[in-house]
Amino acid sequence: MKLTLISDTHGYHSYLQLPSGDVLLHTGDISKRGDEFEVQAFLEWFSQQAFKHKIFIAGNHDFFFEQESPEKIATMIPEGVTYLNDSGITIDGIKFWGSPVQPRFFDWAFNRDRGADIDRHWQLIPPDVDVLLTHGPPHGILDRTAHGLEVGCEMLRKRISEIKPRLSVFGHIHEGYGMREMEGTTFVNASVLDLRYDLVNEPVSFSV
Repeated sequence: MKLTLISDTHGYHSYLQLPSGDVLLHTGDISKRGDEFEVQAFLEWFSQQAFKHKIFIAGNHDFFFEQESPEKIATMIPEGVTYLNDSGITIDGIKFWGSPVQPRFFDWAFNRDRGADIDRHWQLIPPDVDVLLTHGPPHGILDRTAHGLEVGCEMLRKRISEIKPRLSVFGHIHEGYGMREMEGTTFVNASVLDLRYDLVNEPVSFSV
């Protein structure tokens, strides 16, 4: 199964040149401010992409998904698109799980305090997950900011070290774009925009 990984498009999705694949994954920040019209525009574009399966989670800019009811959100998700929020889906035996939360970051969406508050979300991740989608990175892995700070989540890294998914994909820290393999897990920061919100990074292809 060939996966195409993207994150942090912030409304610039239509400018992407996507490689072919079976599953298109987006790990959040589909919008700039999370307004409904931004979400609708993204979902229309996302649903039209030539992938058999399309999966996304929300990010800290995507207020719509935190503020609206699950019932309304469900009515907006097009056929062929899967939205994950502390939930999962299995495709051809490959288990995907997605969560939008990240350690508290100013006054954005899906903020959780470090420690027990955020760890309760990570404890929901099944131990047999193959592909883990989170908006924010685990601590110390592709999470270094332009100021040299490692801002990823310590509890997420601990959970990943326990369950060892085949792939952990995230974004949030634009300048952390890249790939790293550690302890049997491949980590991908799939942010396509740089720190200035210029579209400079390529979508990442990965096979499972």
